[in-house]
Amino acid sequence: MNKPEIGNPLSFVGNHIDGQMMAGKSARAQDIFNPATGKKSGSVTLSSAAEVDEAVKAAAAAFPAWADTPPIRRARVMNKYLRLVNDHKDELARAITSEHGKVFSDAKGEVERAIDIIEFACGIPQLLKGDFTDQVSTNIDNWTLRQPLGVVAGITPFNFPVMVPAWMYPIAIAAGNSFILKPSPIDPTPSLIAAELMREAGFPKGVFNVVQGDKEAVDAILAHPGIAAVSFVGSTPIANYIYETGARMGKRVQALGGAKNHLVAMPDADPDKVVDALIGSAYGSAGERCMAISVAVLVGKAADAVIPRLIDRATKLKIGDGLDNSVEMGPIVTDIARKRITGYIEKGVAEGAKLLLDGRAHKVEGREGGFFMGATLFDEVKPGMTIYKEEIFGPVLCMVRAANLDEALHLTNGHDFANGVSCFTEDGHTAREFGRRVQVGMVGINVPIPVPMAWHGFGGWKKSLFGDMHIYGEEGVRFYTRQKSIMQRWPDVIDKGPEFAMPTAR
Repeated sequence: MNKPEIGNPLSFVGNHIDGQMMAGKSARAQDIFNPATGKKSGSVTLSSAAEVDEAVKAAAAAFPAWADTPPIRRARVMNKYLRLVNDHKDELARAITSEHGKVFSDAKGEVERAIDIIEFACGIPQLLKGDFTDQVSTNIDNWTLRQPLGVVAGITPFNFPVMVPAWMYPIAIAAGNSFILKPSPIDPTPSLIAAELMREAGFPKGVFNVVQGDKEAVDAILAHPGIAAVSFVGSTPIANYIYETGARMGKRVQALGGAKNHLVAMPDADPDKVVDALIGSAYGSAGERCMAISVAVLVGKAADAVIPRLIDRATKLKIGDGLDNSVEMGPIVTDIARKRITGYIEKGVAEGAKLLLDGRAHKVEGREGGFFMGATLFDEVKPGMTIYKEEIFGPVLCMVRAANLDEALHLTNGHDFANGVSCFTEDGHTAREFGRRVQVGMVGINVPIPVPMAWHGFGGWKKSLFGDMHIYGEEGVRFYTRQKSIMQRWPDVIDKGPEFAMPTAR
């Protein structure tokens, strides 16, 4: 198998194990499509449990020497990788757009956010520092240190094929682990680009491996006794499955699930700013983001000011091939996903929501075979409706009315998902009350998509997160390491005779 030409989809996408590209031994494969044209661009291997085992063996062989490498030297290799990703960020972005469909500027933004995490991981010598207490008891010192877990794995979704894996592997590897990435088979090429850049940066063979595949590979990762921890980002049902199965197998698990992010627009908010926020956060990347705003909670008179402007702006949204720099929204990632979203729109109409804009019939001239949809907008949505309760993961925005802040908070806090939320207001007291009282993991005040930066960590609450730790940031360092406490006393001061009492600080 040839090495990937960065930025161009391969005719066949395989694995990257022990520092080498491999065509894949499984007889199963899945087609890859360019969603803007609807045409097949290649195929990807769907790996078997045997190939997962091969990757685990390579990672396990690489782990001891890599874990013993001083953190500063691991950071230097990571810094070389950082430079390479910076050098190739446009090529990575083109690979994203060609297989996922998001507009090129959005794809470049995704790569930039991945770069932030890689840069954060370069600070691992400081992040791994432990605590020390001199004379914790008579003639005894006590300190803690953090050590890597071993072989760890990441299972990542289609919507951010560069950024979400980078939430995981740079920190895990910098901390001394070896890593196995199982990306989505929908847009698998960026993972191989990353693997080649890791190899070029000088990471030892087996430290970073890519195993393409579907549920068979996922289940093999969860069952394999040689994998110590699993990170996952995807839908809530699968996150729950990953968490329960991995925990039952004795693994450390962080599993990030779905979302139904609300934007609360207060009556005093600037309606033009609210509309700009909703257009970008609801329809950017065709709504295929776990931090997309899918519910607008319009408080009081905000509805009268926002809705006409929103309809006008959404109607003018430029939709087309993401490689066209004038386009604002690209296609849906697959035809299957488009049909699923269409089903939700039909259900919304059937359950009584008012359809103000219908994107189901949208076509793009010259790209008639592409998986396109137009902006869809519902009004008079009620909390009991399916389109309010479930994650649609498409360019569908639901509008709900609320009389005041208390009612808006009641709506938001009552939802099963609690990933992200925003409040637009000009009033400082309202902003403070909202930030304190809302029961959601990531909160934006006049910020529509409050994705934390690399050093803060990402994660929701309720059914949006399964596990105890958020992903990346210092929480990520803690997830990929375990604490060891060491107490020390030297022989010339050891008391004579056995000690039967619990040691105390005396």
